[in-house]
Amino acid sequence: MNHTLRGGAAALLLTLAGHALAADGPLPPSPWGPDDTLGSLNRLSPQKVLEAAKLITTGKTYALGGVTGRNTPAYAPRTFDITVLQPGNGTGSTMGANKATGNDDLLRTWMGIGSQIDGLGHMGSEHFYYNNNHAEAFVTPKGLTKFGTHALPPMVTRGVLLDMTQHFEQDPIAAGTPFNRAEIDAVAKAQGITLQEGDVVLFHTGWAAMADADPTAFMSGEPGLGLEGARYLAELGVIAVGSDSWAVEALPFEDPTLVFPVHVELLAKNGIYILESMVTKDLAADAAYEFLFVLGQPRFEGAVQAIINPIGIR
Repeated sequence: MNHTLRGGAAALLLTLAGHALAADGPLPPSPWGPDDTLGSLNRLSPQKVLEAAKLITTGKTYALGGVTGRNTPAYAPRTFDITVLQPGNGTGSTMGANKATGNDDLLRTWMGIGSQIDGLGHMGSEHFYYNNNHAEAFVTPKGLTKFGTHALPPMVTRGVLLDMTQHFEQDPIAAGTPFNRAEIDAVAKAQGITLQEGDVVLFHTGWAAMADADPTAFMSGEPGLGLEGARYLAELGVIAVGSDSWAVEALPFEDPTLVFPVHVELLAKNGIYILESMVTKDLAADAAYEFLFVLGQPRFEGAVQAIINPIGIR
């Protein structure tokens, strides 16, 4: 871009360039129109909330997010660090006649660590992202101007747990094991579940236990969703897919020439959100295969991802 352009003229040309790039992009357009930035969340509705609320029969709640700390295994170079500070330059001095004291915390972290949601600006193809938005049109060092996770509406809908350990008779399931349509249908049938448009689908694989037992093995591979399975879930109209593993998809990849193909399929091609490192063991232990899923993500402006703690209620 010509560096002599200033202010509104430069912004206008950047916008026009983004539209031109989108017209020739490699990804399918959004069924909700050229300005859509929410993707599958367009399938949320008050009616879906009311239907999902009927699943509450016991009142039991499940924290689906894990604790994030300095030792949380993460995709390199992601790290987490927190520093607790006291008023008075760390002296712990009191304030006022009532001798009030307090603590503050300073957090230095990558947003994509531990239990997290991947927004639609996380992964694309050839620098194109969901709805053929080119990176040049919305990615800045100070945050995304589109697809920021702060802009997502509350995710309240039916949650479905598919316990894959029952099907494979392994706990945890071996790394590299893919779940495709046949496996998804078999588990859903065994659990008496029919997947529906607007659902959040979580896979229980037992892999989370590896995070404590062997962090290196935990990060070196995992069982997970296969590419055909991702396309199948997209056809069904689900809004998010998650797992008790750090990447949700099978690693090593089914096709070694592809890199994170399920991420690209779900996020960039279908606008379906990814929920990583979910805590599913308690749901699996209770055979809680259907539940009300509730997520109000933190609203950090322009964030690509966010550390989350969704809640399951049944």
